Amino acid sequence: MNFLPENIDQYVVNHSQKEPDLLQELSKETWQKILNPRMLSGAFQGRVLSMIAKLIQPKNVLEIGTYTGYSALCIAEGLAEKGTIDTIDKNEELEDLQSKYFQKSGFRNQIKQHVGNALEIIPTIDKKFDLVFIDADKSNYSNYFHLIIDKMNTGGIILSDNVLWSGKIVEKLDPKDKDTKALLEYNTLLNTDDRIETVLLPIRDGLTISRVK
Repeated sequence: MNFLPENIDQYVVNHSQKEPDLLQELSKETWQKILNPRMLSGAFQGRVLSMIAKLIQPKNVLEIGTYTGYSALCIAEGLAEKGTIDTIDKNEELEDLQSKYFQKSGFRNQIKQHVGNALEIIPTIDKKFDLVFIDADKSNYSNYFHLIIDKMNTGGIILSDNVLWSGKIVEKLDPKDKDTKALLEYNTLLNTDDRIETVLLPIRDGLTISRVK
């Protein structure tokens, strides 16, 4: 969901860095062949992820929710020399498509794919992270945060996607809506945990930037 008027949103896109050809190709294939293509980060948010990564130049990155690999490739553009991304997704059917584009990108040797339950995989990764991108099942956002916070370097950045949840976070809560309830709790957690400082940006469906103190 976009919260800006369509004409303003288009102006923003037109005056931002152009989406690389490879990512255009990946986006097209995702829309043609994959279920729920709206889960794709998209061109503008992808450029935001790329810019943040280039500013940070992270050595170790964790991505929770690979999908077809679009956001991982955006972040890879800003990796430090010899930097790596560990990216996790539960859907093994997407692994070959991810790998295809990781190979085409030239970042194949810097991206490690993990398939399975992120709650089980994260504790097995023996690294301290400079950047974490959370874009997976909303009901577990708080659980992911608690797993990663002690694995972050000082000054590390946690990016959380879809935190505005199509505006549902300001609507009357349906008791049966577990995802919205979980995001409300998560947004409060990020705003009150004294180990981080947080800014919530109304980019696309909401992107939170949290810096570890």
